[in-house]
Amino acid sequence: MSGLGKWSLGIGIGLVVLVVLCRMLGLIPATVITGLLGVIALGVAGYDAVYNWLDRAELRRRGAAARRDREGRR
Repeated sequence: MSGLGKWSLGIGIGLVVLVVLCRMLGLIPATVITGLLGVIALGVAGYDAVYNWLDRAELRRRGAAARRDREGRR
């Protein structure tokens, strides 16, 4: 996960905790706004994690193809 993903994850978790606190205090408008921002931050973190995971998978596929090509030429 990149720095942006880690930052978004930390902010998103913090905002979700703040949502629970606002809901307990009965601050409905603050709960809704903070909840939306938290979901967006967690979505960015999730997208970043999936993007990096797919990038690593692509590197593994290319490495395996290169190994097969090298072994086939011998």
